[in-house]
Amino acid sequence: MSDLLVRPAGDTGKVHDITPQSAGWSYVGFGLYRLKTGEMVSEATGAREAILVLVEGRAEISGAGRDFGEIGERMNVFERLPPHAVYIPDGSDWQARATTDCTLAVCTAPGKGGHEAQVIGPAGIGLEERGKGANTRFIHNIAMEGRDVADSLLVTEVYTPQGNWSSYPPHRHDEDDFPNMTYLEETYYHRLDPADGFGIQRVYTDDLQLNETMAVSDGDVVLVPKGHHPCGAPYGFEMYYLNVMAGPLRKWRFVPAPDHDWIFQRDTK
Repeated sequence: MSDLLVRPAGDTGKVHDITPQSAGWSYVGFGLYRLKTGEMVSEATGAREAILVLVEGRAEISGAGRDFGEIGERMNVFERLPPHAVYIPDGSDWQARATTDCTLAVCTAPGKGGHEAQVIGPAGIGLEERGKGANTRFIHNIAMEGRDVADSLLVTEVYTPQGNWSSYPPHRHDEDDFPNMTYLEETYYHRLDPADGFGIQRVYTDDLQLNETMAVSDGDVVLVPKGHHPCGAPYGFEMYYLNVMAGPLRKWRFVPAPDHDWIFQRDTK
């Protein structure tokens, strides 16, 4: 199995615990809890900020001295309702108690003390259509650069209809060369509907020194340390993924794969 493909550690509890150390990079961390009603979890942020995303279910959330009460609305991620999410700054802690069975994502990156703890969703998050034809997908921009809600983190959700592609045409953001490109590490947390299907993700560099094509199952995480990283959803299965990106600059700038740049040029005219 590819080192870039991370299977969940189980069905309950903390099923993903990806850190910069485990991933072999410097910025992005991703954790995922699958909690039963009444279960409680807590973490200290240390030098890192966190965005908590209720992927499914409801929970009582508190952190950094604030009580946010019970949040959460969608019980199945494929309802496509905008997610409830909370920002927790570095140098603090947070706690969650599941009031229904829930799936809680913990997105982390270096904090700079620039933002206070706050609810950042679902208000301000709409469902955006992107792409054309079989490249059409639907986006929830939870914390992209257009929303000043974090120091380092960029977080988004993507729904790819059956038979379609996303993170496509292929593109990369693996060099610190602003404004042409920004260096951003990235994780993809995948879900599929029906859950017994699979999706495809390829991660590759222009010189093919990195060239991995993976069949992703429901609940898997793919690491993207560099290179292009398109995804495909087979006919009969809708694909969802939660993206976490971070790097030295909180901006998303990318360069298309040379052999696919003509698609960008055609579709943006």
